[in-house]
Amino acid sequence: MVQSVLGSLILGYRPLWNRARKLAGIQLYAHNEASATVDGGHLLRTLQELWSASSPPLLISAQTRQLLCDLLENAPRAAPWIEVRGEWLSDSAIYDRVKAAHQRGLRMVWRGDMDKLPEPEIARCFDNSLLTLRPEDAVAALQATPPRPGSAAAAAGPVAKRTPSPVLAGQMYENIASRALMEHCLDQGNAMALAGWPTEDVLYSLRHHPQQPSHAVIFKLMKAIDDEQSLETFEDIMGEDPLLAYRFMVYTNSAALGLRTGIDSLRRGLVMMGYSSIKRWLSDQLPHASTEANMQPVREAMVIRAQLTARLLDAGIENDLRREIYLCGLLSQLDELLGEPLGTILKRLPLSERIYDATVLRTGPYTGGLQMACALETDDASAIRQLCETFEMDLEEVNRALLRVLSDLEVERK
Repeated sequence: MVQSVLGSLILGYRPLWNRARKLAGIQLYAHNEASATVDGGHLLRTLQELWSASSPPLLISAQTRQLLCDLLENAPRAAPWIEVRGEWLSDSAIYDRVKAAHQRGLRMVWRGDMDKLPEPEIARCFDNSLLTLRPEDAVAALQATPPRPGSAAAAAGPVAKRTPSPVLAGQMYENIASRALMEHCLDQGNAMALAGWPTEDVLYSLRHHPQQPSHAVIFKLMKAIDDEQSLETFEDIMGEDPLLAYRFMVYTNSAALGLRTGIDSLRRGLVMMGYSSIKRWLSDQLPHASTEANMQPVREAMVIRAQLTARLLDAGIENDLRREIYLCGLLSQLDELLGEPLGTILKRLPLSERIYDATVLRTGPYTGGLQMACALETDDASAIRQLCETFEMDLEEVNRALLRVLSDLEVERK
């Protein structure tokens, strides 16, 4: 039996978010051990088998020069984007392969700092770029941003002509840590996408406004109830918003509802309440629901972590346990949304001790899957390797779980 390439690679991922604050693609980190030569063509064929027409576009980010060289040599014209680090172009082997790959029609993305853009001769080989703004570029971009309507700066009237922004339209950006800079890149600079999201600063900027469940998710669930869709559909939709799921479980366990037994899962709550009661409760949530677009990537990233946690621990387990593991991943970042210690939040619900142990104490049967799901959100190959050893997880199975979750994500294509 031919060994799968997925057993020789350490993968990770980072979402790419577009101007609409929706998933535009996935940056897939691929790292191979120095002692292992990986067949890039085999990796591409594996991805092709798993990906569908609705799966997100990929940007393959090779973390070693050997793997990049192999991808550049073997990738066919229709392959996903291949990232090339700017500093690696000083390596003649990579430089020559980039030029040859361009001749074959391979789509490549240059990655590097704004002040180190490639020379025109090699720049024309690239379809796009993934750029990092220098601190002075970030300042210049923010100074070029027009004041918000209604702000003090806007009320002060016109000012001297603003300097042009260094942000290049149509390109991708990374390491954008502030909400203001993110909004400038996407809304004024017409960037194609951001790799990653300034979650911490977005949440900080909204700290004076208590977080609410998503208006879009509540409305979607109400429509599903009107359309008499399945219980599984209701549960899936509610699981698209960690805060909605949490609030629902708090409500179903409240004294006002008077249920005799604790509700420890979304499904049990849905069954016990009945559809008309659920819809009334959702109607009560709707007027206060969040329409903050910048929170959409925050929620979606939390959902991806939940999906990945469940997939990593899915070894023929029964459905109830699978739902419990999903809930474990979904609720694992509620402290960031609610500004309270996670242990305090979870103690309000009669959840399985396994969820509390994994999310708060980092122990128990779910902790390996949850910690691995977190590690896969980075390019830290050593951390992923260590977790595989600590929790006796098979690297190939981890990679396969990751790719299945990512391939199941859907993007809106124009």
